[in-house]
Amino acid sequence: MSSVIEMRHGSGTLAMQQLIEQIFLPAFDNPYLNQKNDQACFAMKAGRLAMSTDAYVIAPLFFPGGDIGSLAVHGTINDLAMAGATPLYLAASFILEEGFLITDLQRIVASMARAAKKSKVVIVTGDTKVVERGKGDGVFITTTGIGIVPDGISLSSDRAKVGDKIIVSGFVGDHGIAIMSLRHNLHFHTLIQSDSVALDDLVQAMIKAVPDIHCLRDPTRGGVATTLNELAQSSKIGMVIEEAKIPIKIAVASACELLGLDALYVANEGKLIAICAQQDAAYLLTIMQAHLLGRDAQIIGTVVSDQRCLVQLKTRFGGMRIIDSLAGELLPRIC
Repeated sequence: MSSVIEMRHGSGTLAMQQLIEQIFLPAFDNPYLNQKNDQACFAMKAGRLAMSTDAYVIAPLFFPGGDIGSLAVHGTINDLAMAGATPLYLAASFILEEGFLITDLQRIVASMARAAKKSKVVIVTGDTKVVERGKGDGVFITTTGIGIVPDGISLSSDRAKVGDKIIVSGFVGDHGIAIMSLRHNLHFHTLIQSDSVALDDLVQAMIKAVPDIHCLRDPTRGGVATTLNELAQSSKIGMVIEEAKIPIKIAVASACELLGLDALYVANEGKLIAICAQQDAAYLLTIMQAHLLGRDAQIIGTVVSDQRCLVQLKTRFGGMRIIDSLAGELLPRIC
């Protein structure tokens, strides 16, 4: 097989079959995929079906803490987890650019396989296309996931209620700053790594302890600020969050200050925002902090009555300012 992707690898010929059999099948090995059909048939457990799809176009493809492959698995698993679903199956579609190194493709596929295996998710079907040199930026990946939401779990962005508490699962802004520092060759005393990780295990622990969590969202593009605004608009409420309680690493805060950014708008790929009833908040926080992925969780604010649906920040100095949704693109090609 060639050392780089060629147009013939997407043409349905022998070259394409070799690519599938030498790269994808060994990495994603499972009975569904090995049937080599254009679809996968599988039994489903009891409960409501959850489905999500997302495309990944990040640059650079490899970054501290992950790569486009693990990100494509984590991102779709997390979208399912935010509904309280147990992720079960993934489909993966690759758009490869002519000239892309086969060794880099192998590295990406192996990373996807490890990420899926860790969450006990099976990649059951997929597709590969090749575009001309200069038209694909290496590789684009789309993943579609299917999971099951247990009976009695109802997580939705329109369920936040006045008096609810707002919890973030850990330090914010790591992913976006990791990408930006690498892209612009910025060096800091401490290595800033992406927080890209699958959150399904954390979510399962949370809903087992508090089944009536009202909202779960992962603050990816647009960061915590934009996600909170979306939740406020959906639930027709306002929010007050406290700057002093928002966990931000010193290195991330320093990088944001240097670059003129606000960490609340920087993307995350391994954090979640939970909104729950006031009486459940302390217990839920304890459950989250007992889990490796939620050990730095904090209650950062409260849901309030506000017909304007504003998100307001109480500053460290006691003042208040409005935190609006992100306008424009803070950092393109972030995920």
